[in-house]
Amino acid sequence: MSNSEQQPTSTQTVDLHAENELRSTLDDAGIGTWSWDLMSGKIVLSETCAQLLGTSRLEFGDFRALSDLIHPDDREARARVIQHAIEHGGSYDVDYRVLRPGTEVCWVRSRGRVLNRATARRTLLRGVIFSIDERKKVENDLRAREEHLRSILDTVPEGMIVIDEHGIMQSFSPTAERLFGYVTEEVMGKNVRMLMPEPDRSRHDSYLRRYQKTREARIIGTGRLVTGLRRDGSVFPMELSVGEMRSGDRVFYTGFINDVTERQETQSRLQELQADLAHMSRLTAMGEMASTLAHELNQPLAAINNYMKGCRRLLDRSGSDALPKIAEALDKSAEQALRAGQIILRLRDFVARGNTERRVEKVTRLVEEASALALVGGREQGVITRFEFDPAADSVLADRVQVEQILVNLLRNAIDAMQNSARRELTVATEQTSDGTIEITVADTGTGIAEEVADKLFQPFVTTKANGMGVGLSISRTIAEAHGGSLWAARNSSGGATFHLVLPAAELGTAADVG
Repeated sequence: MSNSEQQPTSTQTVDLHAENELRSTLDDAGIGTWSWDLMSGKIVLSETCAQLLGTSRLEFGDFRALSDLIHPDDREARARVIQHAIEHGGSYDVDYRVLRPGTEVCWVRSRGRVLNRATARRTLLRGVIFSIDERKKVENDLRAREEHLRSILDTVPEGMIVIDEHGIMQSFSPTAERLFGYVTEEVMGKNVRMLMPEPDRSRHDSYLRRYQKTREARIIGTGRLVTGLRRDGSVFPMELSVGEMRSGDRVFYTGFINDVTERQETQSRLQELQADLAHMSRLTAMGEMASTLAHELNQPLAAINNYMKGCRRLLDRSGSDALPKIAEALDKSAEQALRAGQIILRLRDFVARGNTERRVEKVTRLVEEASALALVGGREQGVITRFEFDPAADSVLADRVQVEQILVNLLRNAIDAMQNSARRELTVATEQTSDGTIEITVADTGTGIAEEVADKLFQPFVTTKANGMGVGLSISRTIAEAHGGSLWAARNSSGGATFHLVLPAAELGTAADVG
């Protein structure tokens, strides 16, 4: 063999030097290199590659020996990928776990390419390997957190729907599936308006565009009661809260949904029970007022009787001069009959059970009508009543019967509280407050509020009366709060109690009848 055949050429020397430099650079970067001569079966590893695979050997005689270093669960997938590259040419990329000495399991990524060397009449497979253990740990931690979050979202009672800026659904929680009757696959990639009845279905896209253009939030960041459309076509009330999230250049909206059907049914039932209780309270109050009402009605009825007897006597005289007196007596009889009828009508309105619509009502009318009913017999008991009306306290938007029920209850309680008082003065006053409300106060000079009931005065079934039910003040406060107002009590300077009823003033131009 000649010297030219034995000694490498300068070009070969440069190529070998460059290859060694590249291998050293890859080793420094933690990237191992390997090659596999498919003709001989010989596999050669760099030192870094051997370290990553957890072995001290740099050469293996066949593929199976090297496979023993791979995690059993990953061997088949790795072999399948490599075999595909050998049969079809090209490159491959695969992640797998390696079993290092002891019990340590580490993740690596292997990338290789099949090289066909026709001149050498052999096929070579070579590539690189590097650790992705830290990346896998981060991915596993992230996946665990996502699964934890998903398990939380799967169990919370609220449904969750995520949409993009175009209203296309990106996420649909299991609770949302139960609420709407769809499975996730049926709604993903579709517009969320499919879950809305008209007219919201037709308007939703314009709502999104308006918000994106003006940034004026009407539902985002707040809760609102809306309606949803189930798959079966039924509509249900739901409470919707929407939040906005940005991810890079994209915007997403997350909606949390509560089905309030049961809540509304419960509230409706509670209102019905409250109405029954209020009806019972009014009947009880009517019983307490029966004796004084009988006395009050007896007066106009007795007067009617006297006037009619006088008319009879005048008619017996048959004189023409008696006609004016007869006419006057008949007029007075009619006035007394009307008076008795008004008392009966007020009592009937007070006792009648049922709902009436809220209308704009004059405050003075509410106080006067309630007083006419509640103060029956008060004068005979020595009660002096004083009214102080603020001209600015004009009207409230109220259910007349319900508000008069509060006032009757407060006035009757005040009269009862002064039964054993030497001084019996009752003051009813109205005032327009600076915060747009009207305050009605009922003050007495009675015994005041007992210490044992001061903190629970408005609780149901709390009473200081021997025959009382203890529901009047509780119902009264419920009515006041249902009107957007409030009711509370305080001791006053005269030693008695003052009850404060606050109701929202009616706005000017309210479209309702004014009594």
